[in-house]
Amino acid sequence: MEGKCVSDASVNKSVPSGWPEAILFDLDGTLIDSVPDIAAAVNELLSGDDLPVVSVDAVRGMIGNGVKKLVERAYASVGTQYEGDALNAATDRMMGIYGKHLTRHTVAMPGAVELISSYHRAGVRIGVVTNKPEAFTHEILRHFGIDGQVDVVVGGDTGPARKPEPDMLHHALSVMGVAASRALMVGDSPADIGAAKAANMASVAVHGGYTNVPADELGADRVISSLLDLPAAIEALRPAALAQG
Repeated sequence: MEGKCVSDASVNKSVPSGWPEAILFDLDGTLIDSVPDIAAAVNELLSGDDLPVVSVDAVRGMIGNGVKKLVERAYASVGTQYEGDALNAATDRMMGIYGKHLTRHTVAMPGAVELISSYHRAGVRIGVVTNKPEAFTHEILRHFGIDGQVDVVVGGDTGPARKPEPDMLHHALSVMGVAASRALMVGDSPADIGAAKAANMASVAVHGGYTNVPADELGADRVISSLLDLPAAIEALRPAALAQG
């Protein structure tokens, strides 16, 4: 991928005939690599309870299904089982710790910032649908200069049932006034692609995200090596999408 970039020309070529009218993106593992900051927060949490720290790679495999599940998995990985009020309290501590360094080591995935900017300029509505809290998501998007180009953020605390249920996707599309048949979901995990299928939306899976299931096995309509390949994937998906109305 060295030397490859996203251009307005490639984006404009991929969205003729008004499809897609909207693209929904997952955040962690799709638009950003946040594992270093999440791992730092996890280890600060564990250290506060005099427990051993875990590796960044170990934390990468724990991400998915929200902060509480991450905290539960982190404690379990060092032989401690938390549930009920204890797990809730640990989750609250984790939120406070992570909220203090959301962008210290987090980086945008290759092409992510340019891609969102180009599709925004092309008139495509942009949504971010993530299990991360809304406020955290907005802060991260502001850090990378793209918050103003995102039409809707649906976070884990927004209200709808989380992915892989379709509710978060339906909510985002409702806010934007776009039908599912006119939209595309881009993500890296079973939850992302499962939610798209449940919402009757086209989907693209990106390699290299936070999942133990290979992208090729997620069941997406298209699989790409990185976001740099998204315009070509959209171009390939467009005829079938338009045929479905």
